[in-house]
Amino acid sequence: MHYEHHHENRSHNVLRWFGRFIMVAIILAITSFFTPGFSIVGMWSFLIAAVVISALDYFVESFMGVDASPFGKGLKGFVIAAIIIYLAQFLVPNMYVSFWGAILAAIVIGILDIIFPSRVM
Repeated sequence: MHYEHHHENRSHNVLRWFGRFIMVAIILAITSFFTPGFSIVGMWSFLIAAVVISALDYFVESFMGVDASPFGKGLKGFVIAAIIIYLAQFLVPNMYVSFWGAILAAIVIGILDIIFPSRVM
């Protein structure tokens, strides 16, 4: 019984994380469509970008103690979010971000974070 409950709980967590990354990939697709200077091409690139951006956000939050949510911690969080978006292009195939594109993408992602229940950054 205990094993079944633990296994069921772990399966639920895996499904929740998978759903979150799909939602983040969709938000990145919307951002890519509407944001000049921010482009991701291909479904796998969107999924990889979702993982990379989430990982970079986790790293920044864990080691620097700063929430990189575009609207989470004011100007500092916004700037860090834009930097994370800009740096992600060097780790994600088919992702291209200009300086201004990173700033605009941080704004769009911040707005979409408010609208959708999934937290991108």
